[in-house]
Amino acid sequence: MNAQGNGPAGAPVRVALVDDQQLVRAGFRMVIDSQPDLEVVVEAGDGAQALRLLASHPVDVVLMDVRMPNLDGLSATAQLTSSATGDVPRVIVLTTFDLDEYVLAAIRAGASGFLLKDAPPEEMLAAIRTVHAGDAVIAPSSTRRLLEHLVTALPADAPADPAAQHALDQLTEREREVLVLMARGRSNLEIASELFVAEATVKTHVGRILAKLGARDRVQAVVTAYETGLVRPGSPD
Repeated sequence: MNAQGNGPAGAPVRVALVDDQQLVRAGFRMVIDSQPDLEVVVEAGDGAQALRLLASHPVDVVLMDVRMPNLDGLSATAQLTSSATGDVPRVIVLTTFDLDEYVLAAIRAGASGFLLKDAPPEEMLAAIRTVHAGDAVIAPSSTRRLLEHLVTALPADAPADPAAQHALDQLTEREREVLVLMARGRSNLEIASELFVAEATVKTHVGRILAKLGARDRVQAVVTAYETGLVRPGSPD
């Protein structure tokens, strides 16, 4: 099973749009289909319909709204990413800053990134390409801003999840350095340059970090870094 999806070599990235507002889907489709490397192949108006369609129409990336009838986006994301058969697509959750309570739930449900509903078109395109690349960067600017906004809103004395703290304690000093740079949005190549090591070495560190933290991808690992206080909102780049 490949978590990133596997379209034919050289083929456009296959995208699914899941939103109960038809005008929103139409606008997204117009922007996405204008790109030679991207293609909308599935549209759904709620989570239940999305799961039915995606069972027979494999895609690489899903843009998933949260509030929808019949089955909400978080439940649909959890079911989609926990599938034991076939390629599991990357999911980008569509959100707004006033839905903070959904952010961590979406990540725990398997989301690979977030897109603010009022984000400019180029940011949406960057989000799709980024999560499809898998190991490029944690996510476009929407995800980092949203995570920092969430952590800022949490009570200052909120205890870290003991399991997350224990997992963080298993990291070596170099792995912690790499995780901090991941949280700041650095790509593997940028981390390698900053730490004066080979990119292959960084990839090895990232793999070990994900394994030790029990994280599905870089976004989940970065959330652990924020939750445990390893990285603070607004920390310098």
